[in-house]
Amino acid sequence: MKIVLLVVGKTTDSRIASLIADYSSRLSHYLPFSIEVIPELRNARSLSLEQQKEREGEQILRSLTDGDWLVLLDEGGQEFRSVEFSRYVERRCASGTRRLVFVVGGPYGFSPAVYERSREKVSLSRMTFSHQMVRLFFVEQLYRAMTILRGEPYHHE
Repeated sequence: MKIVLLVVGKTTDSRIASLIADYSSRLSHYLPFSIEVIPELRNARSLSLEQQKEREGEQILRSLTDGDWLVLLDEGGQEFRSVEFSRYVERRCASGTRRLVFVVGGPYGFSPAVYERSREKVSLSRMTFSHQMVRLFFVEQLYRAMTILRGEPYHHE
């Protein structure tokens, strides 16, 4: 199974981008992983918040294939401890799904169509983080999950 992190807009902070690249590289030792970037909307200022969500949602949905298991990284989603998240990933990998796609939406959230297409929502915290930081936190937690599943000494509990 391949895991994809789908994000809206590039990571603009070079320090965060460097850390994301480091963890992404580490992940490649465990499973196929990629980050797919949906370009930010042009002329977004001329659109209402709802229009922005709708257009981003259309782009997100076009990036998916029929068999994808879509998981939204959403503040209202299920929270996990790191060990629980590793078991979650293990179960999803064993399910036969070809692509497990986690999505970080735009600044105003997801459109109703994206919520409808999603299978689950996962929250990284009850706190609010910048979308740039969420990317880093997610790839680090996914790396941590892989090391937990392999019994490697990265995670201490």
